[in-house]
Amino acid sequence: MKLLLLTLSLITFNMSQAKNSITIYSGNHQGHLDQNQLQNINSIPGFAVVKQSKESNFEKGLFNLKFDDVAAYIDPTTVNFSIPDNPEAAAILDQNFQFDLVSTDKLLLKYLDQTITVNHNLGNQSISTQGKLLSTEGGLTLQINNDQVTTIRAWNTIDFPALPGGLLTKPTLVWLLNSQTSKPQTIALTYQTKGMTWWADYNVILNNNHNNCSLDLSSWVTLVNKSGASYDQTQLKLIAGDVNRTQSQLDQPMVRRESYAKIADNTFSEQSLYEYHMYKLPRKIDLPNNSTKQIQLIQNTNNIKCNNILRFNGSQQVHINYHRPITDKSYFSSAENKVESFLNFENSKENNLGLPLPAGRVRVNMIDTADDSLEFIGEDSIDHTAKNKTITLKLGQSFDVTGQRKQRQFEWLKNSITEQFEITIDNQKNVTQQVEIIEPLYRWSNWQITQHDEEYTQIDSSTIQFTVSVPAESSRTIKYTVLYQWPETFK
Repeated sequence: MKLLLLTLSLITFNMSQAKNSITIYSGNHQGHLDQNQLQNINSIPGFAVVKQSKESNFEKGLFNLKFDDVAAYIDPTTVNFSIPDNPEAAAILDQNFQFDLVSTDKLLLKYLDQTITVNHNLGNQSISTQGKLLSTEGGLTLQINNDQVTTIRAWNTIDFPALPGGLLTKPTLVWLLNSQTSKPQTIALTYQTKGMTWWADYNVILNNNHNNCSLDLSSWVTLVNKSGASYDQTQLKLIAGDVNRTQSQLDQPMVRRESYAKIADNTFSEQSLYEYHMYKLPRKIDLPNNSTKQIQLIQNTNNIKCNNILRFNGSQQVHINYHRPITDKSYFSSAENKVESFLNFENSKENNLGLPLPAGRVRVNMIDTADDSLEFIGEDSIDHTAKNKTITLKLGQSFDVTGQRKQRQFEWLKNSITEQFEITIDNQKNVTQQVEIIEPLYRWSNWQITQHDEEYTQIDSSTIQFTVSVPAESSRTIKYTVLYQWPETFK
């Protein structure tokens, strides 16, 4: 392995500890990222607005000011530079983002026709050879004196006397300033960078005794920093919502109201920000590069009332596009599908919640009363959810409750279809189960229920729902007839 040893001297500006603020915007609505996504910077669904403040030495007249604490994945077109305490101190003539970072190959090319010292092995000995570098092709070719040239194909270290101009150890912003002062000034910098995101993880403990459904909920935020820079003692803000990045960024946010209910003590506060929600951490944190960090978002909240739902959709149709009437008799004429299990609860103050909940993954557990251990029973993801909305989680499929759907009648006339279905729910549990039967009316948009032996509810323009109670260890069957009609223009 080649080891690079640098002996160099650098001229730097005297900088005090940065005052950092980072606002992270997340496009991750599912929660969590796998290792492949973390390795690909373009697969990280989010970005950040970084604000930094430092004191820097100024020189009167024209001079270059360098700032090398920026993220590697900065968008240089979003950089905003200012001198907040003394705006008239200097005029900005131009701005450059330099990312030609130092490497062994680049240093060697910079040192062609110059003297370097190479440590390498000769037999069992380690020796150092000094000479003018003539070539880097196929190894290092050195001119040792006026009449001797040697080639070194493998080496241990290379000693360079200094770092050549134009090569950097960090991505650097450089401004050409025309300064009116030689006194140190505080500079402020704002920019956007890729490689940062966040999401929420929710942990639920379900208490489900004799149809008395309640749950306990807590939440943590996961932060990912792959931006190429570390941030120490950083003020953190998180934005929940879908931000259109072609609009101007939120340098001066429009704050409408603030709420602290149920946000974990000494962690985040929540407030509205334009059409989004912002979660602000009152304390400062360290956010190292190539790291993930978790911070509690919502404190443990108990006794949230909930509902267990069993739902049967025999056709498994969800989204329906009506292009023309479906006249095929066998189209979804019979099905024996699983009954799905759901859990829902109201995100309301009356239900001990009432907070805007950011998108993320919800894991649901139950306590095994035999040994008081937590057992995992399912998980789902939620989108950004406003207060007073219902949250519905799909947990899995029922083992003991099953459903069957069969076509019993079908009549196709010139401009209409009459179809009858029979739906049977079988319950092998030792308690009565309530089941929602979902029936999408997928043949045509103009439909009418002409016969039904149970009451139904129309839940949208193409779907009806029956709710039935099925006694323990028994079955329940319902029937309904639907008439579809369309104009003669359809052939």
